[in-house]
Amino acid sequence: MIKIAEKHILSKLEEREKFQNVLLEWFDQAQRQLPWRTDPSLYKTVVSEFMLQQTRVSTVLPYFKNWLEKFPDFHALAQAKEEEVLKGWEGLGYYSRARNLHKLARIVSSWKLIPTDLESWLSLPGVGPYIASAVTSISFNQTQAVCDGNVVRVLTRIFAHEESFKDGSSAQKKMAPLATQILNHERPGDYNQAVMELGATVCNRQSPLCTICPIYNFCRCGKQGDPENFPVLAKKKKSYQKVIRFWVEKKGSILLQKTQNKGTRMAGIYELPQNIESELPQKAKLLAVRKRTIGQVEYEESIQQFSLNPNCDLEKKSLEWIQWEKLNEITLSGPHRKWIIEIKSNLLRF
Repeated sequence: MIKIAEKHILSKLEEREKFQNVLLEWFDQAQRQLPWRTDPSLYKTVVSEFMLQQTRVSTVLPYFKNWLEKFPDFHALAQAKEEEVLKGWEGLGYYSRARNLHKLARIVSSWKLIPTDLESWLSLPGVGPYIASAVTSISFNQTQAVCDGNVVRVLTRIFAHEESFKDGSSAQKKMAPLATQILNHERPGDYNQAVMELGATVCNRQSPLCTICPIYNFCRCGKQGDPENFPVLAKKKKSYQKVIRFWVEKKGSILLQKTQNKGTRMAGIYELPQNIESELPQKAKLLAVRKRTIGQVEYEESIQQFSLNPNCDLEKKSLEWIQWEKLNEITLSGPHRKWIIEIKSNLLRF
């Protein structure tokens, strides 16, 4: 287990208390006014933590607002159909988060008494150590330290921790004990948010703002002048895949493919079809090439215009004709909605 080095300034209790007070004073004055912080509630905290996984605050803000309008509390979310939940999540990606949040809402809304302990929250769908610690510390003032990517970055720089981590997940697991050692026990929720806020707004991955950092005097890397070298993460090799997507129209409708396998993250989500070559004539017109990255895989998606074999078994291929005026009623993969709108606009222009 990683411990505070004896020679580090934070090995002394009085210095840790100074560090915590400085950080909390800064947070009280400099924190961003985010909708889950103003007029906070357990529900807002849970929703925000699910949405913020691997997603920027700026991206989440409009989704959070719309979500609260559609599903204002656990009960409203629990009563919603899965299709409505996925539609509300459209564009955020990682749809398993939406499904797990939906399942969680059904469980929480059935509770007569809301538990405040970490173990109870860890038992819920989609809740790991980070979310459980965030929820219990922020909503119930439990002394649980959080350790996400921002916290790892701040801690490895404060202590100039040179260990190489294979990935972000392993870094969080290994640095969590250190986060616990310097946790403020009087205001654990605010303290956790303060460390994450510092990592998000000051202790940036690139070009950290060391000259205005409130905890500069406690930071080894800040004084060494090499904070960008931390944390040390092993470089991952990206893989590349080429995908052909098919653009097939008939009067007033576009052909889309709905993922049916309930075990996949894209279950119930519509996209432009793929793997239907046998149902199409050989001639095609290239309409666009689009790229996107999912995890460590970079996709190059060629969108080609075809006409459909009239004998095609639509149901077997999970294909559906969607009327253009109904397009906003279904849940489309975020990038695909954008691409479809762009391509349709270009086709109408010529």
